[in-house]
Amino acid sequence: MDIKKVKGVGDALAQKFAKLKIHTVQDLVDNVPRRYDDYSEVICVSQIRPGPVTIKVTLSAVKSRYSRKGLHITEATASDDSGSVKLVWFNQPYRANALKPEEEYFVSGEFASSYKFFAITNPACELVSSFPVNTARLVPIYRLTKGLGHAQVRRVVKNALEYYNPEETLPEWLLNQQKLIPKGQALLEMHFPSSNQALAEAKRRLGFEEVFELTLASELNRQEFKDKHALEIPFKQKLIKDFVSNLPFELTDDQRRVAWEVFQDMEEGTPMNRLVEGDVGSGKTVVAVLAALGAISSGFQVAFMAPTELLANQHATSIYKLLESINYHQDILLLTGSMNASQKQNALQKIKSGDAKLVIGTHAVFQEKVKFNKLGLLIVDEQHRFGVEQRKKLQSKAKQMPHVLNMTATPIPRSLALTLYGEMDVSIISKLPKGRKQVKTALEIPENRQKLYKKISSEIDAGRQVFVVCPQIEEGDNARLSAVKTHEQLTKTWLKGYEVGLLHGQMKSENKDKIMQQFLEKKLDVLVSTTVIEVGVDVPNASVMIIEGADKFGLAQLHQLRGRVGRGSDEAYCYLVLSDNDEPTRRLKVLEHESNGFRLAEYDLELRGPGAIYGTMQHGELDLRVAKLTDVELIKSARLSAQEFARRGENLLKYSELNRRVSTLRTINNLN
Repeated sequence: MDIKKVKGVGDALAQKFAKLKIHTVQDLVDNVPRRYDDYSEVICVSQIRPGPVTIKVTLSAVKSRYSRKGLHITEATASDDSGSVKLVWFNQPYRANALKPEEEYFVSGEFASSYKFFAITNPACELVSSFPVNTARLVPIYRLTKGLGHAQVRRVVKNALEYYNPEETLPEWLLNQQKLIPKGQALLEMHFPSSNQALAEAKRRLGFEEVFELTLASELNRQEFKDKHALEIPFKQKLIKDFVSNLPFELTDDQRRVAWEVFQDMEEGTPMNRLVEGDVGSGKTVVAVLAALGAISSGFQVAFMAPTELLANQHATSIYKLLESINYHQDILLLTGSMNASQKQNALQKIKSGDAKLVIGTHAVFQEKVKFNKLGLLIVDEQHRFGVEQRKKLQSKAKQMPHVLNMTATPIPRSLALTLYGEMDVSIISKLPKGRKQVKTALEIPENRQKLYKKISSEIDAGRQVFVVCPQIEEGDNARLSAVKTHEQLTKTWLKGYEVGLLHGQMKSENKDKIMQQFLEKKLDVLVSTTVIEVGVDVPNASVMIIEGADKFGLAQLHQLRGRVGRGSDEAYCYLVLSDNDEPTRRLKVLEHESNGFRLAEYDLELRGPGAIYGTMQHGELDLRVAKLTDVELIKSARLSAQEFARRGENLLKYSELNRRVSTLRTINNLN
């Protein structure tokens, strides 16, 4: 139902809500408060002390006047049996006519000194006989936009909830025979809680429903995926052993275990849909190469997608070297958007004929004109960088559903991974390869920046390279956090004479690739960048990472950025420069001694919530408004209920609101 159907919402107000992406009544009630101000304790006037207060009073002596400077002032006296207090409103001329003498009101506001006397200034004021939304309760605080105030939003939400009649709720057995409260009541308690206990219960109910919907969508997708037939790719034991024995390094136990899980998946007649999740530098690529080798040795084609052309080029080079030892390197073909017409035509022909067995590329791989002969395996590096529709296009190029192997370097806590990747089997590589050095990490205050850059110049003089990451592109409140200003300062002063490049998200793709290529080829000593380098190519010669405004990032993201260095044989350093000279938080101090990305992600999830990790993954549609992913019991209960619902073959059409939400969730990828 359109939001304009709600009492009090006209075209102008609807446009303001639209800026918050609120277009319907459903959007409005789903827009849960960010937090609550506690005005629930109602006290007597005689108990008033400076600070936020709520009183139940009658009003008298209501009058309006203008100050000498033209400021409109409305004053009233609020009284109960214990005494009286002055109320003052500034520039609210409607107040005088709206207030009714001798009626009983709840008044909530700040009691403080005002023009040489104490008063409650600009308080919210509501009749006791009405349903209070701004006073005498846990008062909701929402996201706002220009021209839209909290009181306005609360009034509209209240009007919407009065007429909100949600579709059929979930059957009782989903909550293990616990009594369900109607969804409308839960939403009312979510927006206007009658107590902290009622709010906690509403959050539990609605949080359960949220996770239930998400996991049910995943479960139904999983069933549909498993119902399809896939090409069986047998495990070639001798070939795989030969390949592993010729590797220039020893596989870790985690790599061996995950590779075996992949081989077992591909031998089955149902499509593999597996995510390999590994910390930065844990060796996910070699697992992907093992899977690809198994497929191409059985006569199937493999599509390997990378998020950038530069990374696709690097994958092609490194995989060529790995397969050269067993003479499978000739099967590799690189397909990118920068190829000329003749090169593209030749590549397309090889893919169509089946001569190209392992096709490595970017988005160019799933263009309409790319026709595979026998696509058996799809590998997607940093899978959240591709939308679900793009992946579906590539899957449609196979005569049968191909096996799908996704990879991500974003460390995601297991509780979060279970919710995000419910339709995928998840494999985790947690141990780093032998010999991988830990990056030495130190916190720095801004006043030490000049000394820091002078110090790292010795690394450049020794032939090594430096990353400098800033949280914003252009100048904002703090010019030091701007990549453009930092680049300018380093070029003109602190690192004058060195080659300093600049890279950020507003640059064209070809320019970004060009700059990164120059850094890779050691034509640049320093690369000043935003977080666009977070998932990028290996630069073994880069030994220093400086992160400006480090407190602006989540731990998971800082760890990802730190992982850009330490890939060579030299000692590597990461300097976290704070936004100010204050004592660093306990959260940031953890980075100085903790190098395990999964433990850091768990810590970040606990402290900052899932947004800290979502931001790293550039999530799209997934937005858990109520559920806490640290609530393992709630997640477990909701997942079991969703699995039971799917197992029973329940008809979703019986629950129209649930069907609408689940259908939407099924069509998106949670991390696209």
